[in-house]
Amino acid sequence: MKRARTTRNMIVTLNGTSIKKGIVVSFIVLLMTFLLSGVLTSLKPEYRLTSSSINDLTKNIDSEAFLQLLGAENRFFISALPEETEPIKLSSILFKVATSINPDDPRSLLGRELPGFSLYDSEIVVAGSGTDYTNMPFESPPPTEVLEQEREASIDKNEVVNPTNEEPKTPPTLTTGDKKVVYIYNTHNTESYLPLLQGETNPDLANHSKANITIVSELLGKALQEEGIGNQIETTDIQANLKQKGWNYGKSYAASRPLVESAMASNRNLDYIIDIHRDSQRKGVTTIEINNKSYAKIAFVIGRDNPNADKNEKLAKELHALLEKKYPGLSRGIFKQGGKGKNGVYNQDLSNNALLLEFGGVDNNLNELKNAVAAVSDVFSEYYWQAEKVNGDALSEKKE
Repeated sequence: MKRARTTRNMIVTLNGTSIKKGIVVSFIVLLMTFLLSGVLTSLKPEYRLTSSSINDLTKNIDSEAFLQLLGAENRFFISALPEETEPIKLSSILFKVATSINPDDPRSLLGRELPGFSLYDSEIVVAGSGTDYTNMPFESPPPTEVLEQEREASIDKNEVVNPTNEEPKTPPTLTTGDKKVVYIYNTHNTESYLPLLQGETNPDLANHSKANITIVSELLGKALQEEGIGNQIETTDIQANLKQKGWNYGKSYAASRPLVESAMASNRNLDYIIDIHRDSQRKGVTTIEINNKSYAKIAFVIGRDNPNADKNEKLAKELHALLEKKYPGLSRGIFKQGGKGKNGVYNQDLSNNALLLEFGGVDNNLNELKNAVAAVSDVFSEYYWQAEKVNGDALSEKKE
C-alpha cells in the first residue's frame, strides 16, 4: 500500500511599501538622534543639561511637595509630613518649574524685572535685631581703577596689631599648645573702611593694599591666641594673585581656595576655617552700642549651594545664640546666599566648620572693630572650649 506524501509550502508575502516606510522611519530616528546629540554637545556649558540645571528647575518646589510625590509610591514618606499638610497641586508645581516663579514669593518675579532687586534674593536664616530684607549683607565689587592705585592710609597696620604700649596679658588657663586649630583668611583682602583711609569719603573707594580687613584678621588671631586657641593667619595677597592671573573680581574664591586646601593638607589640626569680610552697608546698619561701647556688627553668611551648608549653619546658629546672650544685638543674623550671579559656596564645602563673617561696614572705625573682635573672640573661645570638653567626655566614656 502506498502512502501519498503531501507537501505543504508556506508562502510569505512581503509588502514593499511597509519595508520602505520602516527604513525611512529608522533613518529619521537615527538622524534626529545625531542632530540632538550634536546640539547638546555644541551648546555652551551654561546651557547644557546638567545636574545643576535640573536643580535650578526644581529648586522652587518645596520639600513637602517632593515628599508627597514620593508618598504616592511609598506611603512611608507621607508619615514624615505634618498633619496639617495640604495635598499638592500639580498645576502649581508645573507652573513653578516652567516659569521659575513662586506665587508665594513675589521676589521670584520682581527679581527678574527690577534692576538690583535680585540683591534681596538671599535667605534670612536667623534675623538679628533690626534685620530685614532691605538691609542684608551684600558685596560691592570695587571699580577696577581703585585696585590699580594706592592711597595714603591714616593708620599703621603694625602699630594697630602690636602697639608699643600694650600691657602683657595673663596666660590662659586652657591652651591648644603648639596646635593651630583655626585658620583665618581674607578672600577680599583689600576691603577697607573709610576711617582707615585718609580723607576718603566715597564708600566705593574703601579699598587698600595694607590698611584693610586683614587688620581685623590679625587682631582676631591675636585675641584667640590670648584665649589659648592657636591659629594660623593667611598672609597671601589674594587680590594681587587674582590680578596676576588676569581673573576678574568674581573669581576671588577660586583664587583663595588653593590656599585653604593647602593649609588644611599641611595641618590636620585645623578644625575651623574663617573667611573675614567687610560689608558694603552703611553705619546705621552695621553699628550698635552695648553698655556705652560702640561695636561693629557681625553677620554670618552661608553658601546655600555648598553641600556642607547645614553643618556650617549649625555652627553659625550656635555662635549667633552665644552672641545674643552675651552681646545682645551684635549679630545681624545668619544669611544664606547663592544662585545666579553669586558664588554660593564660598569654599565652605572644604570643612564642616567653615564660617564667613562680615565685620561691620564701610563706615566703622578702628575702635568699633576692636570691640567687635574682642566680643567674637570671647564667644568663640567659650564655644570652642565647651566643645572640647564635650568631645573629651565622649572619648573618656568610650574608653571605659
